[in-house]
Amino acid sequence: MADGAIVVFFGGVSGENEISVMTGTMTCNVLSNRGENVLPVYITQDGAFHAGGDLADIKAYKNGALPRSESAAFSPKSVHILSPRGRIKRTLKVRCAINCCHGGWGEGGGISGLCDCFDIPLASASSFESALFINKYLTKIALKGLGVRTLPFTLVKSADEELDCEFPVMVKPSTLGSSIGVVRADDEEGLKSALSAAFELDSSVIIERFVKDRREINCAAYRTGDEIIISPCEEVMSGGAILSYDDKYSGGGERVFPANLEKEISGEIRKTTRYVYDALGVNGIVRFDYILEGDTVWLSEVNTVPGSLSYYLLSTGWNAFYDILMSLVDDAEKRKTRERQKLVINTGIINNFVSNSCKIGSDIVK
Repeated sequence: MADGAIVVFFGGVSGENEISVMTGTMTCNVLSNRGENVLPVYITQDGAFHAGGDLADIKAYKNGALPRSESAAFSPKSVHILSPRGRIKRTLKVRCAINCCHGGWGEGGGISGLCDCFDIPLASASSFESALFINKYLTKIALKGLGVRTLPFTLVKSADEELDCEFPVMVKPSTLGSSIGVVRADDEEGLKSALSAAFELDSSVIIERFVKDRREINCAAYRTGDEIIISPCEEVMSGGAILSYDDKYSGGGERVFPANLEKEISGEIRKTTRYVYDALGVNGIVRFDYILEGDTVWLSEVNTVPGSLSYYLLSTGWNAFYDILMSLVDDAEKRKTRERQKLVINTGIINNFVSNSCKIGSDIVK
């Protein structure tokens, strides 16, 4: 067994905290059941870091409880377990980290940034693609640059903006996932109400044309070595007009896997998934969500921390998913080894400044 613990981050300052607990505890148990040294790290909605204890037991979170655990903090290549007074009780070496934080700064680049700062290999998306894809507006800009078809949109920065819409439309908070705040508006009154609710949750909103005869198709990808693995396509069907939070997580919707698609359409979706993943140098398991309108394929969203890490799209069971996770851990360690071998230049330019050249005062620069 390799030296150090695999840290699994989940929870976070996000409305998707509970969904993240499901993904994180599942990931912890898949790894630990095969003998890996796993340290669960749960982040509360207040932003506190907790480690170990009962954090991998999903039943311990019922009724809003915080499972038995200890506070945690990080330093280069290490995690520290803290006493109630904040003193270091023990220090563990970190072998690698896996990000299972849905939404918020966890999925938006915070966890990947933490790992960058503390020289920790990360078997998940990097800061760049995390920050890009959590923002629906920036995602559309990037996809347009890549020549990928995405629904026309309007970016709204205030609920008071004057808008000229052809109804019905979809109203989406720019940086939230799991269909939180996503509403169909059929008229001006509905739009006003939807925008008011969306701006309670986010600082900007995307408005798209509502596709009436839509089919929602998902496809996942991950990188192992020099190979990009693309899953078969899945079709998800809602219990109503749109795919809701309940459809995704409370059994209200249905899934067909593999999706019943024309070979050409399935091929286009999988080709687009590979193209975007490769072109942007993405790492980790990522799910691509598409809208199918007749024979027209629109790429809707890209999820860098998909629910349950899309194991149901990529593997035939827990043993196969364990193999995928460990291939990601192995790749992350190799990437970090290469990064550590790069030179960090010291230019010596500071030696050219006189000692008082930058002092604060009336004579700021001489």
